[in-house]
Amino acid sequence: MMSPAGGRHGRVAFKLGWILANHVFRHQLGTVYAAETGFLLARDPDTVRAPDVAFVSADRAATVADDAGFVPLAPDLVGEVVSPGDSFSQVEEKALGWLANGTRMVLVVNPLHGTVHVYRSPHEIVILSNDDELDANDVIPGWKVRLAELFTHA
Repeated sequence: MMSPAGGRHGRVAFKLGWILANHVFRHQLGTVYAAETGFLLARDPDTVRAPDVAFVSADRAATVADDAGFVPLAPDLVGEVVSPGDSFSQVEEKALGWLANGTRMVLVVNPLHGTVHVYRSPHEIVILSNDDELDANDVIPGWKVRLAELFTHA
């Protein structure tokens, strides 16, 4: 049982999902999933994770039945928004877990500091700040986001 997220967390997670979904749907690139969507990453024992935002490419999404069960694959991109009670080691463990299960990019968004840690591998981690632009073209064709747009309170 997890406590509900706070207001800032919910606002930033929604904004990340909204910005991502607008681009993905406009260009028919795949599927965007909201928080609470479970992804089945392993069996025996079952490992299910639910990121704040996720993207699965059109090719990979087409292989998955659109039913009520957990999505049986790792997303191509995961966005995790840091909550005030999260420790850095907890968040990094989540990011590395996603990568180990096949996710190509993990965005760890820290609203308090206005930063995004971009994980492409355990050894390729870039830290972006409010004045930077996130370029995720290698995972989501054409998707670039100015972080100031993500963190602006609106």
